[in-house]
Amino acid sequence: MSAKDCGSHDHCKSHKFYRHHVFKWVIGIVVLIIFIILVIWLVLRPTKPKYYLQDTTVSNLTLYPNSNTLSTIIQVTLSSRNPNDRIGIYYDKLDVYAEYKGQQITIPTLLPRGYQGHNDVSVWSPYLSGEGVPLAPYLLSSLMQDEHAGYMLINIRVYGRLRWKVGTWISGHYHIDVNCPAFLTVNNGDENGYGAVFHFQHMSSCSVEV
Repeated sequence: MSAKDCGSHDHCKSHKFYRHHVFKWVIGIVVLIIFIILVIWLVLRPTKPKYYLQDTTVSNLTLYPNSNTLSTIIQVTLSSRNPNDRIGIYYDKLDVYAEYKGQQITIPTLLPRGYQGHNDVSVWSPYLSGEGVPLAPYLLSSLMQDEHAGYMLINIRVYGRLRWKVGTWISGHYHIDVNCPAFLTVNNGDENGYGAVFHFQHMSSCSVEV
């Protein structure tokens, strides 16, 4: 039976009417689910995680004026707290590196992936290193002046992706950008007989953008 012939029969009209209403019901259910998720999201209002820099030690800082490069080893201790009472956080990727006056001076160090529950605290103590890192001449000169003066300001940066978890629902990926300033002072030799190191040991909060 052709579509033209079917149009003249009541059962064909009923079939089209049924399909039309099923389609409307499906659309309505999808819109309702999206609306419920949006309401839950707006009510809970996820608060971005809090980051703190607890310790920074520059155990090696070698400058090479002839090639305008540096080599360095830095150990940092970072902590993160999830301030939400009902929202968890999946950290899918977090890279940590050090900057000096806006230039990256260590390669990114990847932190372990993990889940941070409600009001949980995570602590990491990675080593950051850079070997033969090229610097602009003015930055190398500035670093040499800071080293001679016995103090230095660097920034520990964390960049990556996270997802929010509300009940069984998990959001898409969000970028996270953390900036932790560290004002370091020199310690002229330690008890093990090594050379001067720059050290910071006062917990300070970091700026966080999500």
